[in-house]
Amino acid sequence: MLPIARANDGFLYLDNIKGVIPVGTSSKDSIELIKKYIDNWLHSTLVIQKAEDNLTEEQKNVEAQLNDYRNSLITYIYEKELVKQKLDTIISNEEIEEYYNNNKGNFELKDNIIKVVYVKVNKKAPGLNDLKKWYKSDIQKDKDRLSDYCHQFAENFYLNEDSWLLFDDLLKEIPIQTYNKELFLQNNRYVEVSDSTNNYFLNIKGFKIRNSLSPLSFESTNIKNIILNKRKLQLITKMKQDIYNDAVNTNKIEIYKNELQKK
Repeated sequence: MLPIARANDGFLYLDNIKGVIPVGTSSKDSIELIKKYIDNWLHSTLVIQKAEDNLTEEQKNVEAQLNDYRNSLITYIYEKELVKQKLDTIISNEEIEEYYNNNKGNFELKDNIIKVVYVKVNKKAPGLNDLKKWYKSDIQKDKDRLSDYCHQFAENFYLNEDSWLLFDDLLKEIPIQTYNKELFLQNNRYVEVSDSTNNYFLNIKGFKIRNSLSPLSFESTNIKNIILNKRKLQLITKMKQDIYNDAVNTNKIEIYKNELQKK
């Protein structure tokens, strides 16, 4: 078999590049892919050869590291499959609330958060006077009208007033200039600002400032992940202990103390 490339005493053969070219690739693209493959092979082979020439036999003995890596990889795959098959992923609201109440010290806000109704609309949009009334209103009929209006005319909007948002994320959307965010939240309920093309309407329904206790609803997803991770660790720990106990009970393991004493 004729080689297609050589790097010192190493050779690359045509069979080595089978499968490199995807089916349906044009002749021109195929040639480019082969050239790139050969170039990469030459570079990597030359580096490996240089390493082989300059490292001691002890340095080149990587069997132990490869075996450790293989064992770690197999263990990881087994644990992943175990979690996939046996992990209970159902977490009740009661569990979330209990964890929150027992760990409130871990849920200090690092940022300001708000509940808000927010609308961004072009200055030329119709019905701005109605919009100014609706975005402040707590009447359900007005909320429905606001929703209809936003879906027709708004450039951007957020009407889920029961969910918490990071105040900094909202400030990316609205041209508000403030040097004290906490003071701004404490002293404003309805905010109307504009730029050259748009009007911005903001109804702050609630807020919590940083360093205060983060609300349960804001931490719910985070708590679910914490509980799931704890369950994963418990499942894996139990699996390892069960395997060990089974081996002990069936005499599959033994420690040769006499041999240890000789050492």
